[in-house]
Amino acid sequence: MIEEKTVILRTEHLKAFYLLEVHGTQKTVKAVNDVDIQIYENEIYGIAGESGCGKTTLLKTLFGEIVPPLRLIDGKIFYRIDDDEVDVSRMKSEAKRKLRMEYISYIPQGSMSVFNPVLKIKGTFADFIGSHVHGQSRAEIFELARERILELGLPKNVLDVYPHQLSGGMRQRVTIALAASLNPRIMIGDEPTTALDVVVQRGVIQMLKDIQKNLKNTIVLVTHDMGVHANIADRIGIMYAGKLIEEATTEKIFAQPLHPYTQFLINSLPKFGDKSMRDSVPGSPPSLADLPTGCPFHPRCPHVKDICRQEMPNFHHLDENHKVACWLVGEA
Repeated sequence: MIEEKTVILRTEHLKAFYLLEVHGTQKTVKAVNDVDIQIYENEIYGIAGESGCGKTTLLKTLFGEIVPPLRLIDGKIFYRIDDDEVDVSRMKSEAKRKLRMEYISYIPQGSMSVFNPVLKIKGTFADFIGSHVHGQSRAEIFELARERILELGLPKNVLDVYPHQLSGGMRQRVTIALAASLNPRIMIGDEPTTALDVVVQRGVIQMLKDIQKNLKNTIVLVTHDMGVHANIADRIGIMYAGKLIEEATTEKIFAQPLHPYTQFLINSLPKFGDKSMRDSVPGSPPSLADLPTGCPFHPRCPHVKDICRQEMPNFHHLDENHKVACWLVGEA
């Protein structure tokens, strides 16, 4: 009997654009352009793609961090709260902020943006936990923070230092511990391993896996590093020019990539014992303010056909866990 999966977060035709005024001319940057996504309970979902493809904007939109010049243009975002689906895209700001506090946490790019440089780490934990947990003294909150730090394998004295006294990797782990401190059902991580060496990356990845295993929550992780996805993600969505173009289990994405862009991403990775030159994606990504017609990858695709220049393909479902938006796959 196949276990039925519970969708904890999903979108319908999600569009989030930056509306910019440049030299008196309005520019529309289509960072998230008609994205349908379903993320399951108790999984790690990875989002991959080149810099500038809309990954971070998608995360911010899912989290509800819609601030000018970013606008939610169209579409819906649903969270599953208990047994009901809630359309959070239509919620008022105050209700949405309260829901985020209780339900979802965000790990931003750059750990230093999380901390107050003149507060010790325990001060940041106390302010964060105190804003969510009421009726406890500051001493009780400090003790709660210390318990969580020890549970996650961090040294207890880390709370008694200032942010600048920690290494980049330790700051990142403390940031993740802060995001996990109130047992959120969904954690969103934006490039949590960026600018870390591979040894430190391994520690951060293992920490995220341990948190997900213990809390049985959902982690949505953005990184352009396919090696990180290979080590942590259960499923991967590939983004290109604001669109989701392929999605599958991690095993299938690496063993059977079907979109030409995904194939370039996989084939560009180094392999043990193979000293040959790796092929990177030809050309450059398009401007999100001036997208080509049809499939946005067609100017760079070595297999381009006439229809690719004219129409964006719908998803072709190979099975329930693998879908791809490509005319070549549709023909095959």
